[in-house]
Amino acid sequence: MSLSIGIVGLPNVGKSTLFNALTKQSVPAENYPFCTIDPHVGVVPVPDSRLQKLTAFSHSRKTVPAVVQFVDIAGLVKGAAEGQGLGNKFLSHIKEADAIAEVVRVFEDKDILHVAGKVSPLDDISVINLELVLADLETVSKRLANLTKDAKAGKKEALAEHAVLEKVRGTLEAGRLTQGDPVSEAEAPFIKQLHLLTQKPILYVLNISAADPNKGLTFETKESPLRASPYVEIDPIFGTGLDTLITKAYETLGLITYFTTGEDETRAWTIRRGATAPEAGAAIHTDFCDKFIRAEVIQWNTLLEAGSYAAARERGFVRTEGKEYIVKDGDVMEFKI
Repeated sequence: MSLSIGIVGLPNVGKSTLFNALTKQSVPAENYPFCTIDPHVGVVPVPDSRLQKLTAFSHSRKTVPAVVQFVDIAGLVKGAAEGQGLGNKFLSHIKEADAIAEVVRVFEDKDILHVAGKVSPLDDISVINLELVLADLETVSKRLANLTKDAKAGKKEALAEHAVLEKVRGTLEAGRLTQGDPVSEAEAPFIKQLHLLTQKPILYVLNISAADPNKGLTFETKESPLRASPYVEIDPIFGTGLDTLITKAYETLGLITYFTTGEDETRAWTIRRGATAPEAGAAIHTDFCDKFIRAEVIQWNTLLEAGSYAAARERGFVRTEGKEYIVKDGDVMEFKI
Protein backbone atom coordinates (compact mmCIF):
# COMPACT_ATOMS: atom_id res chain seq x y z
CA MET A 1 0.00 0.00 0.00
CA SER A 2 1.62 3.21 -1.18
CA LEU A 3 0.58 6.03 1.14
CA SER A 4 2.80 8.99 1.92
CA ILE A 5 3.25 11.56 4.64
CA GLY A 6 4.61 14.94 3.57
CA ILE A 7 7.20 16.64 5.79
CA VAL A 8 6.10 20.28 5.90
CA GLY A 9 7.33 23.37 7.75
CA LEU A 10 8.87 26.81 7.51
CA PRO A 11 12.44 27.12 6.17
CA ASN A 12 15.29 26.22 8.54
CA VAL A 13 13.23 24.19 11.04
CA GLY A 14 15.07 20.91 10.37
CA LYS A 15 12.87 19.23 7.73
CA SER A 16 15.68 17.97 5.52
CA THR A 17 17.82 17.05 8.53
CA LEU A 18 14.88 15.01 9.80
CA PHE A 19 14.38 13.42 6.39
CA ASN A 20 18.07 12.50 6.23
CA ALA A 21 17.91 10.97 9.69
CA LEU A 22 14.80 8.97 8.78
CA THR A 23 15.93 7.67 5.44
CA LYS A 24 19.73 7.88 5.66
CA GLN A 25 19.54 9.50 2.23
CA SER A 26 21.77 12.45 1.42
CA VAL A 27 19.67 15.43 0.42
CA PRO A 28 20.81 19.02 0.96
CA ALA A 29 20.30 20.33 4.49
CA GLU A 30 22.23 23.60 4.31
CA ASN A 31 21.36 26.58 6.46
CA TYR A 32 19.33 28.59 3.98
CA PRO A 33 15.70 28.64 2.77
CA PHE A 34 14.62 26.56 -0.24
CA CYS A 35 17.62 24.21 -0.22
CA THR A 36 15.11 21.49 -1.06
CA ILE A 37 13.27 22.59 -4.18
CA ASP A 38 11.95 19.29 -5.50
CA PRO A 39 10.41 16.80 -3.09
CA HIS A 40 12.47 13.80 -2.13
CA VAL A 41 10.86 10.50 -1.26
CA GLY A 42 12.09 7.94 1.25
CA VAL A 43 10.62 4.60 2.26
CA VAL A 44 11.22 3.91 5.94
CA PRO A 45 10.65 0.62 7.79
CA VAL A 46 8.21 0.76 10.71
CA PRO A 47 9.82 -0.33 14.00
CA ASP A 48 7.87 -3.33 15.28
CA SER A 49 9.20 -5.74 17.89
CA ARG A 50 6.38 -8.16 17.06
CA LEU A 51 7.96 -8.84 13.68
CA GLN A 52 11.27 -9.95 15.18
CA LYS A 53 9.51 -12.15 17.74
CA LEU A 54 7.47 -13.89 15.04
CA THR A 55 10.62 -14.33 12.94
CA ALA A 56 12.33 -16.06 15.86
CA PHE A 57 9.19 -18.13 16.52
CA SER A 58 9.04 -19.44 12.94
CA HIS A 59 12.83 -19.52 12.37
CA SER A 60 12.13 -17.51 9.24
CA ARG A 61 14.87 -17.08 6.64
CA LYS A 62 13.57 -13.64 5.67
CA THR A 63 11.90 -10.74 7.51
CA VAL A 64 9.96 -8.03 5.69
CA PRO A 65 8.74 -4.99 7.70
CA ALA A 66 5.88 -2.60 7.04
CA VAL A 67 6.99 0.76 5.66
CA VAL A 68 6.04 4.44 5.68
CA GLN A 69 6.74 6.70 2.71
CA PHE A 70 8.00 10.17 3.65
CA VAL A 71 8.15 13.07 1.19
CA ASP A 72 10.53 15.94 1.98
CA ILE A 73 8.77 19.13 0.84
CA ALA A 74 10.63 22.44 0.55
CA GLY A 75 10.03 25.15 3.16
CA LEU A 76 6.65 26.84 3.23
CA VAL A 77 6.57 30.61 3.79
CA LYS A 78 3.95 33.16 4.73
CA GLY A 79 2.09 34.07 1.55
CA ALA A 80 2.60 30.69 -0.11
CA ALA A 81 -1.10 30.48 -1.01
CA GLU A 82 -0.61 33.72 -2.93
CA GLY A 83 2.49 32.42 -4.69
CA GLN A 84 5.16 33.73 -2.31
CA GLY A 85 8.43 31.80 -2.23
CA LEU A 86 7.81 28.59 -4.14
CA GLY A 87 4.28 28.51 -2.80
CA ASN A 88 2.19 26.97 -5.57
CA LYS A 89 4.70 24.20 -6.15
CA PHE A 90 4.93 23.43 -2.42
CA LEU A 91 1.18 23.35 -2.02
CA SER A 92 0.76 20.99 -4.95
CA HIS A 93 3.27 18.61 -3.36
CA ILE A 94 1.36 18.75 -0.08
CA LYS A 95 -1.85 17.96 -1.97
CA GLU A 96 -0.28 14.74 -3.26
CA ALA A 97 0.53 13.53 0.28
CA ASP A 98 -1.99 11.49 2.28
CA ALA A 99 -1.09 13.12 5.60
CA ILE A 100 1.13 15.93 6.88
CA ALA A 101 4.03 15.84 9.31
CA GLU A 102 4.26 19.49 10.34
CA VAL A 103 7.76 20.17 11.64
CA VAL A 104 7.99 23.01 14.17
CA ARG A 105 11.25 24.39 15.49
CA VAL A 106 11.49 24.53 19.27
CA PHE A 107 15.26 24.78 19.72
CA GLU A 108 17.22 28.05 19.95
CA ASP A 109 20.44 28.36 17.95
CA LYS A 110 21.97 31.73 17.09
CA ASP A 111 23.84 30.15 14.18
CA ILE A 112 20.67 28.91 12.47
CA LEU A 113 18.45 31.74 11.30
CA HIS A 114 14.69 31.54 11.79
CA VAL A 115 12.73 32.93 8.87
CA ALA A 116 10.61 35.09 11.22
CA GLY A 117 13.59 36.31 13.22
CA LYS A 118 12.53 34.52 16.40
CA VAL A 119 11.63 31.02 17.55
CA SER A 120 7.90 30.83 18.31
CA PRO A 121 6.45 27.35 17.71
CA LEU A 122 2.80 28.38 18.01
CA ASP A 123 3.32 31.27 15.60
CA ASP A 124 4.94 28.86 13.12
CA ILE A 125 1.98 26.48 13.37
CA SER A 126 -0.41 29.38 12.82
CA VAL A 127 1.47 30.52 9.71
CA ILE A 128 1.57 27.06 8.16
CA ASN A 129 -2.04 26.20 8.92
CA LEU A 130 -3.24 29.57 7.66
CA GLU A 131 -1.53 28.95 4.32
CA LEU A 132 -3.32 25.59 4.08
CA VAL A 133 -6.61 27.35 4.91
CA LEU A 134 -6.06 30.09 2.31
CA ALA A 135 -5.16 27.56 -0.39
CA ASP A 136 -8.35 25.59 0.36
CA LEU A 137 -10.42 28.76 0.45
CA GLU A 138 -9.33 29.50 -3.11
CA THR A 139 -10.19 25.93 -4.17
CA VAL A 140 -13.65 26.03 -2.57
CA SER A 141 -14.42 29.52 -3.91
CA LYS A 142 -13.57 28.47 -7.46
CA ARG A 143 -15.78 25.40 -7.20
CA LEU A 144 -18.67 27.47 -5.81
CA ALA A 145 -18.34 29.91 -8.70
CA ASN A 146 -18.55 27.02 -11.16
CA LEU A 147 -21.70 25.74 -9.43
CA THR A 148 -23.54 29.08 -9.48
CA LYS A 149 -25.33 28.61 -12.82
CA ASP A 150 -26.63 25.11 -12.06
CA ALA A 151 -27.57 26.04 -8.49
CA LYS A 152 -29.59 29.04 -9.71
CA ALA A 153 -31.31 26.74 -12.19
CA GLY A 154 -32.43 24.61 -9.25
CA LYS A 155 -30.51 21.47 -10.20
CA LYS A 156 -30.70 19.14 -7.21
CA GLU A 157 -27.09 17.89 -7.23
CA ALA A 158 -25.68 21.40 -7.65
CA LEU A 159 -27.85 22.75 -4.82
CA ALA A 160 -26.71 19.96 -2.49
CA GLU A 161 -23.02 20.49 -3.29
CA HIS A 162 -23.39 24.27 -3.04
CA ALA A 163 -24.86 23.98 0.47
CA VAL A 164 -22.02 21.72 1.63
CA LEU A 165 -19.30 23.95 0.21
CA GLU A 166 -20.84 27.07 1.75
CA LYS A 167 -20.42 25.38 5.14
CA VAL A 168 -16.83 24.52 4.33
CA ARG A 169 -16.14 28.07 3.16
CA GLY A 170 -17.50 29.40 6.45
CA THR A 171 -14.99 27.28 8.37
CA LEU A 172 -12.12 28.41 6.17
CA GLU A 173 -13.09 32.08 6.33
CA ALA A 174 -12.94 31.77 10.11
CA GLY A 175 -9.33 30.64 9.70
CA ARG A 176 -9.95 27.08 10.90
CA LEU A 177 -8.88 23.70 9.52
CA THR A 178 -11.84 21.75 8.10
CA GLN A 179 -10.67 18.38 9.42
CA GLY A 180 -12.51 18.89 12.72
CA ASP A 181 -15.91 19.61 11.16
CA PRO A 182 -18.55 16.87 11.32
CA VAL A 183 -19.32 15.51 7.85
CA SER A 184 -22.37 13.42 7.01
CA GLU A 185 -22.28 10.45 4.65
CA ALA A 186 -24.13 12.51 2.05
CA GLU A 187 -21.74 15.46 2.35
CA ALA A 188 -18.50 13.46 2.26
CA PRO A 189 -18.29 12.86 -1.55
CA PHE A 190 -18.55 16.59 -2.29
CA ILE A 191 -15.70 17.39 0.08
CA LYS A 192 -13.53 14.43 -0.91
CA GLN A 193 -13.45 15.38 -4.59
CA LEU A 194 -11.77 18.72 -3.75
CA HIS A 195 -8.73 17.08 -2.08
CA LEU A 196 -8.57 19.82 0.55
CA LEU A 197 -5.28 20.32 2.36
CA THR A 198 -7.07 21.09 5.63
CA GLN A 199 -8.81 17.70 5.50
CA LYS A 200 -5.51 15.83 5.72
CA PRO A 201 -4.48 14.32 9.06
CA ILE A 202 -1.69 16.32 10.71
CA LEU A 203 1.07 15.00 12.95
CA TYR A 204 2.96 17.83 14.66
CA VAL A 205 6.69 17.17 14.96
CA LEU A 206 8.43 19.30 17.61
CA ASN A 207 12.11 19.62 16.74
CA ILE A 208 13.88 20.02 20.05
CA SER A 209 17.56 20.04 20.94
CA ALA A 210 19.05 18.09 23.81
CA ALA A 211 21.46 20.99 24.32
CA ASP A 212 18.72 23.63 24.51
CA PRO A 213 17.25 24.49 27.93
CA ASN A 214 13.87 25.18 26.26
CA LYS A 215 13.55 21.58 25.05
CA GLY A 216 10.81 21.04 27.62
CA LEU A 217 8.80 24.04 26.41
CA THR A 218 5.13 23.37 27.05
CA PHE A 219 2.36 23.84 24.50
CA GLU A 220 -0.52 23.23 26.87
CA THR A 221 -2.43 26.40 26.11
CA LYS A 222 -6.00 26.88 24.96
CA GLU A 223 -4.76 28.19 21.62
CA SER A 224 -2.46 25.27 20.93
CA PRO A 225 -3.60 22.80 18.26
CA LEU A 226 -1.43 20.22 20.04
CA ARG A 227 -4.10 19.81 22.70
CA ALA A 228 -6.30 17.99 20.22
CA SER A 229 -3.78 16.61 17.72
CA PRO A 230 -1.07 13.92 17.81
CA TYR A 231 2.47 15.19 18.23
CA VAL A 232 5.95 13.87 18.90
CA GLU A 233 9.20 15.41 20.10
CA ILE A 234 12.32 14.61 18.08
CA ASP A 235 15.96 15.59 17.90
CA PRO A 236 17.07 14.52 14.39
CA ILE A 237 20.71 15.40 15.12
CA PHE A 238 20.92 12.69 17.79
CA GLY A 239 18.13 10.48 16.43
CA THR A 240 15.94 10.92 19.49
CA GLY A 241 12.26 10.13 18.96
CA LEU A 242 12.60 8.91 15.36
CA ASP A 243 11.07 5.48 16.02
CA THR A 244 8.12 7.13 17.76
CA LEU A 245 7.71 9.51 14.82
CA ILE A 246 7.66 6.66 12.28
CA THR A 247 5.10 4.72 14.31
CA LYS A 248 2.92 7.82 14.83
CA ALA A 249 3.14 8.64 11.11
CA TYR A 250 1.93 5.13 10.31
CA GLU A 251 -1.00 5.54 12.71
CA THR A 252 -1.77 9.03 11.38
CA LEU A 253 -2.20 7.52 7.91
CA GLY A 254 -4.87 5.25 9.39
CA LEU A 255 -2.81 2.10 8.87
CA ILE A 256 -2.51 -1.14 10.83
CA THR A 257 -0.38 -4.25 10.43
CA TYR A 258 -1.18 -7.92 10.12
CA PHE A 259 1.39 -10.70 9.77
CA THR A 260 2.09 -13.86 7.84
CA THR A 261 4.79 -16.10 9.23
CA GLY A 262 6.55 -19.31 8.30
CA GLU A 263 9.98 -20.79 7.63
CA ASP A 264 10.36 -18.92 4.33
CA GLU A 265 9.54 -15.48 5.70
CA THR A 266 7.77 -13.43 8.31
CA ARG A 267 6.16 -10.35 6.78
CA ALA A 268 4.25 -7.34 8.07
CA TRP A 269 1.41 -6.35 5.73
CA THR A 270 0.01 -2.83 5.68
CA ILE A 271 -3.75 -2.24 5.43
CA ARG A 272 -6.18 0.52 6.26
CA ARG A 273 -7.84 0.32 9.65
CA GLY A 274 -11.30 -1.22 9.21
CA ALA A 275 -10.32 -3.48 6.29
CA THR A 276 -12.15 -6.78 5.91
CA ALA A 277 -10.34 -10.10 5.56
CA PRO A 278 -10.65 -10.18 1.72
CA GLU A 279 -9.41 -6.57 1.53
CA ALA A 280 -6.46 -7.51 3.72
CA GLY A 281 -5.75 -10.48 1.47
CA ALA A 282 -5.53 -8.16 -1.52
CA ALA A 283 -2.35 -6.70 0.01
CA ILE A 284 -0.71 -10.06 -0.79
CA HIS A 285 -2.40 -10.79 -4.12
CA THR A 286 -5.71 -9.92 -5.78
CA ASP A 287 -6.61 -13.64 -5.79
CA PHE A 288 -6.73 -13.56 -1.98
CA CYS A 289 -9.54 -11.03 -2.31
CA ASP A 290 -11.35 -12.24 -5.44
CA LYS A 291 -11.23 -15.95 -4.54
CA PHE A 292 -11.41 -15.57 -0.76
CA ILE A 293 -13.10 -18.45 1.07
CA ARG A 294 -11.95 -18.01 4.66
CA ALA A 295 -8.96 -17.05 6.78
CA GLU A 296 -7.37 -18.64 9.82
CA VAL A 297 -6.63 -15.92 12.37
CA ILE A 298 -4.80 -15.68 15.67
CA GLN A 299 -3.32 -12.73 17.52
CA TRP A 300 0.49 -12.69 17.40
CA ASN A 301 1.02 -12.86 21.17
CA THR A 302 -1.48 -15.71 21.58
CA LEU A 303 0.43 -17.69 18.94
CA LEU A 304 3.72 -17.12 20.75
CA GLU A 305 2.20 -18.13 24.08
CA ALA A 306 0.87 -21.36 22.56
CA GLY A 307 4.37 -22.30 21.42
CA SER A 308 3.37 -23.62 18.00
CA TYR A 309 0.57 -23.49 15.43
CA ALA A 310 -0.31 -27.09 16.29
CA ALA A 311 -0.66 -26.30 19.99
CA ALA A 312 -2.66 -23.15 19.20
CA ARG A 313 -5.10 -25.18 17.06
CA GLU A 314 -5.44 -27.88 19.71
CA ARG A 315 -6.34 -25.24 22.30
CA GLY A 316 -8.88 -23.58 20.00
CA PHE A 317 -6.91 -20.32 19.68
CA VAL A 318 -6.90 -20.32 15.87
CA ARG A 319 -10.21 -18.98 14.57
CA THR A 320 -11.82 -19.37 11.16
CA GLU A 321 -13.13 -16.06 9.88
CA GLY A 322 -15.23 -15.20 6.84
CA LYS A 323 -15.62 -12.29 4.42
CA GLU A 324 -17.11 -9.90 6.97
CA TYR A 325 -14.28 -10.17 9.49
CA ILE A 326 -12.60 -6.84 10.31
CA VAL A 327 -8.88 -7.44 10.61
CA LYS A 328 -7.23 -6.32 13.85
CA ASP A 329 -3.78 -4.89 14.30
CA GLY A 330 -1.45 -7.75 15.23
CA ASP A 331 -3.46 -10.55 13.63
CA VAL A 332 -1.47 -13.44 12.16
CA MET A 333 -3.39 -14.69 9.13
CA GLU A 334 -3.46 -17.57 6.68
CA PHE A 335 -5.80 -17.22 3.71
CA LYS A 336 -7.76 -20.02 2.07
CA ILE A 337 -8.82 -19.64 -1.57
